[in-house]
Formats: sequence, structure tokens, C-alpha cells
Amino acid sequence: MPGGSDSSRAWSSGSGAEVHSPRRPTRRPLIERRVRPHTPGFLRDTTVKRKQPIQAGSKHPYLRRRRGEEPVTYPHPLAERALEKTLGVPLWQEQAMTLAIDCASFSPEEADRLRKAMAAKHAPEKVAELRGRLLDGMARKGIPPAAAERITSMIEAFSDYGFPQSHAQSMAGIIYASAWIKHHYPAALIAGIMANLPMGFYDSQTLIQDAKRRGITVHGADIQASGVHAAVVPDPASPSAQPAIRRGLTSVTGLSADAARTIVTARTERPFKDLEDVARRTQLSARLMEQLATAGAFDAFGEHRRNALWTAGAFPRGHQPYLPGLGALTPAPDLPAMTPAETTAADLATTGASATTHPIQHVRAYLQQRDALTAAAVRGMADQTRVRLGGLAKYL
Repeated sequence: MPGGSDSSRAWSSGSGAEVHSPRRPTRRPLIERRVRPHTPGFLRDTTVKRKQPIQAGSKHPYLRRRRGEEPVTYPHPLAERALEKTLGVPLWQEQAMTLAIDCASFSPEEADRLRKAMAAKHAPEKVAELRGRLLDGMARKGIPPAAAERITSMIEAFSDYGFPQSHAQSMAGIIYASAWIKHHYPAALIAGIMANLPMGFYDSQTLIQDAKRRGITVHGADIQASGVHAAVVPDPASPSAQPAIRRGLTSVTGLSADAARTIVTARTERPFKDLEDVARRTQLSARLMEQLATAGAFDAFGEHRRNALWTAGAFPRGHQPYLPGLGALTPAPDLPAMTPAETTAADLATTGASATTHPIQHVRAYLQQRDALTAAAVRGMADQTRVRLGGLAKYL
């Protein structure tokens, strides 16, 4: 595994947008609180962010015990062997099986039945069927009713979603490795995720903003420069020689990978001269030509988007040559260029994100007039402080 200090910095920075599993906003605070690669707590920290421990109420007790804010306790001494590694808090499916064996005298076959019940489609009902057997077994072991109920509740908490330790171990390795990659090659990691969207939790706009915070330039789709998917490209202006990211042609809504490959193949033979050249050599539909124009993919030809949109879908198509003077279109009227806000809106409408400007930037002055704070300002404020925020509603 790569060097620990690098992965630790990638984690402890709290920037986990592209790191496997901690990409979700609900998990980011935990990353900032508890990141220490190559320690016994790393595997537990990987697990405690998952759905089951959170829903079962295990997350916060575990964190408090990890920080020494509450004592490590067990519902009964017989439960200690199963729960000792996780500070008395159940996190893994195997622990439920061990609790059943140690506390209720389950046989290995019965414990395996419990495991299958926890993984079944209607797990809560199937685990509930074993409740009487668990309580009877614990009574024979001399476990008091209150402790028996607590242990049974721990086991039942694994209903509907049982997270095995082997899964946690595998995921921890992936998380750690992706954190190392993000620290050393952030542009490549972000571009790779953008090239494979939709996946994970964050969308293109969030990935673009994360890239910008790291000093990575992001370029929009360009008919003369973009590949089929997002990719890293040289950035001569970068003071650290860090590459930039170029969004792919498939980032334009409606443009398939096959259509993008057609464009790239035609461009490889010789660069496009103008809009008419693109239309004739690629045979793209008028709708796709207009989508590309609205997305700014034709900006390299020197026309602003409204002019490009006016003419993009109107060129005659066909493989037969046309008579001189009949192929050219009447020049577009004197249309006004899009305002910055309109350009951002066009980016969002055609590609789902803007590589140049975040939408909130256009209303930042309005929000400031109403004392709305930025996320950066809120980070430095005391807990429980009442604040006013403004932004895009995402990930609801």
C-alpha cells in the first residue's frame, strides 16, 4: 500500500469527493474527525460510516468511546468476546453471530441460519422469528432479562443490512488507495470519475468545483479538442505543472459515445474548418448540432453561442456535392452575445454543469445583501451558531 502520510493528508483535509465510499456528504464530518491509516481504528472507521451502524445507533456511541468521552461497557460479560474489538458497539455481521453463540448457545448451524436471515429480503421478519430462541438461550445462560433484551436488540439491528467484516476490510483498502491517488494525481482521478458518470454520489458540477479548489483548470466540451469522455490535458499555465481536465463530448446531453467517436474520427483525419464542415463530415442531426452550439462546443470557430445556434442546425446534409453558391447559408443576424448568467444557464441545460462559473456566483451579491454566509465562512464558526445560508438544493 502507498505511503500512509499522503493518504492521511487526503483524508484529513476533509476533501473526500472522489474517494471511494466517503464521497457522501453525511460521511465527510467523520472523515475529518477520524482518519489514521495503518491503525486498528481504520477498519472500524470504514464500517461505522455505513448505513447499518448509523441506522442502528452505533455510530455516535462508537465515536464517543473512541474519543474517550464515555466508558467502554458491555451488556453482559459473555458479550465481551464478540464486542471487544469495537469498544462494546456491534459493527459487523460476524459479531451478531458470535453474540448468538456465546450468549444464547447457538450451534454453528443456528448461527449460520441467523446470518442468512440477516441477509434475506425480509430480514427483520426472519430475524424476529429467532427472537424467542435467543431469549430462551440467554435465560439458560443466566443472563438477566434487561441484558438479554439489549443483546437481542443488538442482533436485530443487523436486520435488513448486515455488513460483514470481510467487506469492510476490502472497502478499507479501496478507500485508502483512492485517497493516495487523489493526493498525488487529483486531476486524473477526477477526470476518470467524470468520464464514467453517472456513478457514486456527486455530480459533474461538484467534481468541477472540487477540481477548482485544488487549482485544476476545467475546460468545457470543444469540438476541436475534446475526446469522447473527460480526460486530462496539458495545462501550460499551471504553476505546478498540474494537468487540466477537458470535459468529453459525451458530456453534452443527447450525444452518444458512437456519435462522439464519429466526431473524433473525422477530426483526426483533418481539423474541422467551420460549422458547415462539422455538419457535412459528421452527419449529426440538427438537434445535436444545436446542442453542441448551445454548450459552447463551437466556440473555437470564433462565433458566439447565439450565432452558432442560429446556423448550427440549418446546414444541408448529404453525401452528394452541391452546386456552387447553393450550400452557403445567409449570415446570421446581429444577435447579442449571451450574458455570463445566460452562458452558465446554457451550460447547465446542455451538459448539467458549467466548467467556467458556478450558478451561485451570479447571485452571490444578492445573498450577501441578505447576510447569507458562504460554506467557507461557516466552517470557522462555533457549533450551534444560527446562520443564514443560500445555495442550490442538491442531494436531497
